[in-house]
Amino acid sequence: MPSIELISSNRCPFVQRSIVVLEHKQVPYTITFVDPYDAPEWFKALSPLGKVPVLRVDDEHVLFESAVINEYLDEISPGSMYPEEPLARAQHRAWIAFGSDALSATFRLLVAEDKPAFEDAITVIDHSLARITPQLSDGGPFFSGDTLGLVDAAYAPLFIRLEAYKRLIDLDVLQSHARIQQWSDALLREPSVKAAVFDGLDERFIELMTSRASFAAQRIKSIT
Repeated sequence: MPSIELISSNRCPFVQRSIVVLEHKQVPYTITFVDPYDAPEWFKALSPLGKVPVLRVDDEHVLFESAVINEYLDEISPGSMYPEEPLARAQHRAWIAFGSDALSATFRLLVAEDKPAFEDAITVIDHSLARITPQLSDGGPFFSGDTLGLVDAAYAPLFIRLEAYKRLIDLDVLQSHARIQQWSDALLREPSVKAAVFDGLDERFIELMTSRASFAAQRIKSIT
């Protein structure tokens, strides 16, 4: 299988979704970092939405949107991270889409200007977690059992961030979600998820908070 190129930023959670799949399925790839807010012209020409991730398959073909990229990666590599039954597969797609609001709220949480906006972002995450909890497999440890799937890859960046926020700003969103905490713990132990945690990610979160003079910046703890 020829190596493909994942075009990324060094903080984007949606990019991390695709890294988890690339690593888990052992698809050869290279990664190129860009700043979507100051993107080079070649990137603007490739990305219809001006966003990352973008997957450059070859000189002629690119894919965008993490859910689409991940399905493609799953289909071109052995095995499947989706269930076989069509209805179950469709339900997994739906819960992947559902998770995007909580993932976006993790960004709003960092840049919220005041306490009400900060708490609103927490509420979105909290409600999302409460809603997905009944969908989790009883046996675990992952979304639908003992095999990591595309739903797990979609939620892994959320848990990467929530774990970082616990370290950096003493915020434990999962303290009232015991089953979700088990899911998070299992995912954060996975090599494919660890590979998606970019070096210096904590420092980039701190830089974002402080540059925006956000409410979260008032809660930053020293990194030891």
